[in-house]
Amino acid sequence: MAHTASAGSGGETGHEYRKHPGARILHGPHRRIGGVEAWIIWGLCTVFVVWLFSIQTGYAVVSPEIQKTAGLTVIQISLAGSIYTWAFALCQFFSGALLDRFGSRPLLAVAVAFVTAGAFLYAQTTNMATLVAAQVVLAIGSSFGFVGAGYIGGQWFPAARYGLMFGLVQSLASLGSAFGQPVISWQLTKVTWQQLLNGFGAGGVVLIVLFALLVRNPGPGPEELAQRSAATPARPPLVSSIFRDLGACFRNRNVVLSAALAGVSFGSMLAMGVLWGPRLMEARGAETSLAAVLTAMSWLGLAVGAPLFNLLSDHWNNRRVPAVCGVLLQAAAISLLIYLPSETNSVSVVTMFCVGLFAGAHMLGFTVAGESVPGALVGSSAAIVNGVCFIIGGLLQAIPGRLLPDHPHLSDYGHALLLMPILLVLGALAGFFIHDTGRTRGSGASEVG
Repeated sequence: MAHTASAGSGGETGHEYRKHPGARILHGPHRRIGGVEAWIIWGLCTVFVVWLFSIQTGYAVVSPEIQKTAGLTVIQISLAGSIYTWAFALCQFFSGALLDRFGSRPLLAVAVAFVTAGAFLYAQTTNMATLVAAQVVLAIGSSFGFVGAGYIGGQWFPAARYGLMFGLVQSLASLGSAFGQPVISWQLTKVTWQQLLNGFGAGGVVLIVLFALLVRNPGPGPEELAQRSAATPARPPLVSSIFRDLGACFRNRNVVLSAALAGVSFGSMLAMGVLWGPRLMEARGAETSLAAVLTAMSWLGLAVGAPLFNLLSDHWNNRRVPAVCGVLLQAAAISLLIYLPSETNSVSVVTMFCVGLFAGAHMLGFTVAGESVPGALVGSSAAIVNGVCFIIGGLLQAIPGRLLPDHPHLSDYGHALLLMPILLVLGALAGFFIHDTGRTRGSGASEVG
């Protein structure tokens, strides 16, 4: 994060920037880090994240309609969803490295274009091939969304606020997930699913224009300019530089450990909130309508917890302790949800909120990873953490299903889902070996390894 901190000290104009050898030409004058322009660009990127999350959420609502219209089977619909998950995870590892290499302009506008194309493809689905194509195109663009918003927070705001800005992105995205599904369900009573998805695509066209006009890279600070003036070595080829950056991040102990901690935390929340929490309560005899409430409460909890843990971490100037405590409390909340007595619907709603709340600790994984690498690798580190989060989330949705019998009873769910608290405890143990970056941010975090 060193280059982000130094960039915040300057107030250079674009004309001053162009005087230096090898400097990239900016569109218009460079404005102050953390100023009005920074908030506009960050806000636009956050809108992108909420918008694409709504499209992802909408798939769960419109997929029965797509299945009916296209004459597909449940297995094909499920397979298309799996293709999206794995395509997203694969692209995720490269999106951060590409942001590090080329910056947010024009990559984020291209990413919005991919998601927009995916939405329009969804609307044209008449067979399995079109649906798979829509999933892949959408996954490519979406892989730049959350990480891109975090990258913008690291580039346009002081280094000390990187974690908080990332937490706010997660908070707003979680709120979008909590309220998006009911809104989309209501919209489907007014319009067809094709019109709904075309509406998302039309919104994407507006976002493409706004990104092309407004989103750009901030000018470098004095230290980075001095380094460029002293030596401007030729850049390595694109593919080799991407793997070099990823390798540098994977060799950093803090990045690996923070990715493991964040992965089990977010993955458990995703698996319990979206799939297994509602199924568990149905096994207790709860009504199906409770499932939507539980899912919403988990996302609302995460919306509160994501910025909260970063605020606590900044207040105490400590990353490791809040992260470890949050993950252990999350393990306790999931254990309570698994072993609650049968007639405890109201308690389960509060417990699911706590699962999401304590899962907010996973955002400290992004903070630690970003503070543990040079500023030029912030995007790659965030992409690795986010990729691991979704890979573990996918596994934790699939593995318990393999452990359950064909007609599971409540006790069977208890045995299968016990995997999550165990992994959370192991994630907390990994957190104990993280080198705390709270006291060293802005002072050569690249030396942490």
